Amino acid sequence: MKRLWVAAALASSAASAQQEDFSKVEIKATQVAGSVWMLEGSGGNIAVSAGDEGVVMVDDQFAPLVPKIKAALAKISQKPVRFLLNTHWHFDHVGGNAGMADTAAILAHENVRKRMQAGAEMFGRKIEPAEPRALPILTYQHDVTLWLNGEPVRALHVSPGHTDGDTVVFFTKSNVVHMGDDFFATGFPFVDLDSGGSVRGLIGAIDEVLPQIPPDAKVIPGHGSLQTVAALKKFRNRLDEIVALVARGLKSGKTVEQMQKEKLLAPYEDWNAGFVKADQFIAVVARDLTQRK
Repeated sequence: MKRLWVAAALASSAASAQQEDFSKVEIKATQVAGSVWMLEGSGGNIAVSAGDEGVVMVDDQFAPLVPKIKAALAKISQKPVRFLLNTHWHFDHVGGNAGMADTAAILAHENVRKRMQAGAEMFGRKIEPAEPRALPILTYQHDVTLWLNGEPVRALHVSPGHTDGDTVVFFTKSNVVHMGDDFFATGFPFVDLDSGGSVRGLIGAIDEVLPQIPPDAKVIPGHGSLQTVAALKKFRNRLDEIVALVARGLKSGKTVEQMQKEKLLAPYEDWNAGFVKADQFIAVVARDLTQRK
């Protein structure tokens, strides 16, 4: 019942995204540092490293936005997109893959390709298997580094957090990191347990990468505005606090419904601004704790 309740509660958000009028979406480009830009529109944040040798791109939002994304890219660089990295398999991050494949070689963790090939049931909607053109043509198990424009771009697979195929991307010379959906700067994160994700794993993934990020680095989250390393640490610590609260509630014999009724996450009310709400996140954390001993 808990699992069905969470899926139903989130379904309306997915439906809203599916029905969105993309003609009204504008792509905003911001130079972050060095050769790296951040593109915001609808869906996951895009990172771009541009130079004389071409463009490296991270994620690509939704298919209908590809012409607008290409127009935004043309203002940054006249060079082609040579490489496209996917941080995970969700449709708001890989939807533009096929549209970018005319010039770009697509890279991702091997689980991303597997999940895109298989399709899934998500938020009450069926995600069809991706067309071959949209699939990553190069996959890795741990990490891969692209050497372009004098900017080493390192893609690192981290332990299952948002999904089991998450990648964090380091633009080492520009001192920028793209966290993918292992960092939501909009509120409570969406942790896709059915795609191998884990709330505790998400904390572990952040712990894995934090020592590798310089303290003055710019941090691009999967969703939300540009962030700092301090903000990433705060996000991680809040997750740790929430897991401890829910674990304590479960240990005392409380049900998810009781914790929701008691407003267990009231101290984190500011996170309700995102599409995942406190009651939904309680249910996700509880399911993660009980199904993964």
